Amino acid sequence: MAHEVLVTNQKTILEMKEYYKSVLKPQTPPGAVFSAKKSSVNITAYNSGKVLFQGSSASKEAQIWAGKAQASPASTKKTTSKSINTPLPTGFANWSVIGSDEVGTGSYFGPLTVVAAYVAKDQIPLLKELGVKDSKDLKDPEIIAIAKDLLTFLPHSLLNVMPEKYNQIQPTMTQGKMKAVLHNQALGNVLTKIQPEVPEGILIDQFELPSTYYKHIADQTVQIKDKVYFQTKGEGHHLAVAAASILARYSFLKGLEDLTKEAGTTIPSGAGSNVDLVAARLLKRGGTKLLGKYAKLHFANTEKAKKIAGLKESFSK
Repeated sequence: MAHEVLVTNQKTILEMKEYYKSVLKPQTPPGAVFSAKKSSVNITAYNSGKVLFQGSSASKEAQIWAGKAQASPASTKKTTSKSINTPLPTGFANWSVIGSDEVGTGSYFGPLTVVAAYVAKDQIPLLKELGVKDSKDLKDPEIIAIAKDLLTFLPHSLLNVMPEKYNQIQPTMTQGKMKAVLHNQALGNVLTKIQPEVPEGILIDQFELPSTYYKHIADQTVQIKDKVYFQTKGEGHHLAVAAASILARYSFLKGLEDLTKEAGTTIPSGAGSNVDLVAARLLKRGGTKLLGKYAKLHFANTEKAKKIAGLKESFSK
């Protein structure tokens, strides 16, 4: 039986219990907060924070909670980030490398953005001078300034899947597969751009097991596998990933800005309660058809926004 496991916090588990309240089972297993059955999928949430999805549509159902938790295959019991990573050769940080990263997977609004960027070893001092480092350590104005510099000279591929397109793809493709396909495509684009130069290595900011990643891209005509490494927090292992992360964040912010102008209301990032209010306003203005132009509809925020829109008339303004 197909299954997925999410690891999350008690607040999210209570949100899930509320979400599945109409299909809750009368009894729960020992150590469980709740157990439910939605169509062909059984959902069991435990006090430990683990949530088990079982059934033919387990992966699709788990993706509803992508903004609140990170899914991992249930078969990888007690998997740590160390076992997920692939060992990097000595001196890798000074190699000529293509790095790739993505932004927007946990944000209800805005695009899913994947960027691959090539940093030759002789460019590393320049990138350091420009301030390239982990984007999480940079404020948005700094990211924008650095990204504008990088765009002028750094070989890269930027792939943006805006919400409307995302919602067309998502029913037949999990977010994990979508990300893998985009990473593979972006890496291939950069390899083509830099020919005849060949990178010494390729580093993907790890978001799932390498075996799962390769399973996701198995149906792609071109599969980038040569000299590929996976590392969590890849931006700390090579500036190519840090540069890709900065470019991705810049594009994501620009996407939110464009959507804000189009919607005539601020389109925020994240998946917290503030986005539910914005989503409710959009729903009352134009239903899910309008909301789908700005948001990833499979997130649990959609159902919460529907409830708000039905109860709070003031949100229509």
